[in-house]
Amino acid sequence: MSKKHYIIPIFIPHRGCPHDCIFCNQKKITGQLNDMTDKDAEMIIEKYLKTIDSDKAIIEVAFFGGSFTAIPRDDQDKFLSLANRYLNEGKIHSIRLSTRPDYINKDILDNLKKYGANIVELGIQSMDSEVLSTAKRGHTAEDAINAIKLLKKEGFVVGAQLMIGLPYDTEYKAIETARKIVELKPHIARIYPALVIKDTYMEEMYKHGSYEPLTLEEAINISKKMLIYLEKSGIRVIRIGLQPTDDLKMGDNVVAGPYHPSMRQLVEAEIFKDMIVHLLNHVKADTMDQIQIFCNPKDLSTVMGQKRANYEYVKKLYRHKAVTFKEDTGLDIGSIMTISGEKTVILSKNTFYHGLKF
Repeated sequence: MSKKHYIIPIFIPHRGCPHDCIFCNQKKITGQLNDMTDKDAEMIIEKYLKTIDSDKAIIEVAFFGGSFTAIPRDDQDKFLSLANRYLNEGKIHSIRLSTRPDYINKDILDNLKKYGANIVELGIQSMDSEVLSTAKRGHTAEDAINAIKLLKKEGFVVGAQLMIGLPYDTEYKAIETARKIVELKPHIARIYPALVIKDTYMEEMYKHGSYEPLTLEEAINISKKMLIYLEKSGIRVIRIGLQPTDDLKMGDNVVAGPYHPSMRQLVEAEIFKDMIVHLLNHVKADTMDQIQIFCNPKDLSTVMGQKRANYEYVKKLYRHKAVTFKEDTGLDIGSIMTISGEKTVILSKNTFYHGLKF
């Protein structure tokens, strides 16, 4: 039986950030108003460990929220030493952190390795110079290239955090960012549709009409294409959209933008819809007496779509036919199947992905 993966998140909002990016207010995003200390971090770790059956879990401590390698070295060492103690005691299995591409060098990485940190996620956001400059990121695409190459050379698991819908971003630029990231071959990635967060410069731009965020439909479409492009290249996308919190919701700290608490499911439901249409066109479903779509039980809600949107779409497409969506435990996760006469036709995500071009 495979073990469940648990992340113990330690948020260090804005500490170490040398720039105020126009989209960022980490304290609003994380819901954490006070600065984090190593004592606070220890309390958080202990609280999480009490709720986890360690015999059935893979556990990691993750330092999120700021630019970890840009904070004073003494502070880095306090947090890393704490995590390293739990690592040496066998209570956790890995140490993750997020940071900026321009705060990665050999000396920094040697220090991280000393404490056993092995996963580094980079806040890259975009590989387009105009987007980075307008967002006041303070780093370049070249910094991201150099950081990923060095991290991989030094044996780290590398993550790329990407943001779509920033000022001057376009669908074309977002896909180009994905292409450039694929060339660098990080191990994991996250996709974040840009949101207008309260008390940021981007909120002022939005209020004055100089910035218009993506609609939810646009964000789903671009995220879908980036997800497909990254995953078919072997890069695992571990999150789409910000983690929902009590403070992170539309009308509160989210002023505008494509926020949805189940963004990943919406994107994957769109992929399944495209797969269903492709499969039904392939089998000439308009000549069939009934439409049956089969999938693994774990996929059923996503294949059906939120509020049964994909089911209703197929019903409308073939309005004079009986339409059913069914579970099939024999199907792999990520695959769908239909039956045409005596013929069974299966389409996997992998096969579908490699037949697409953007």
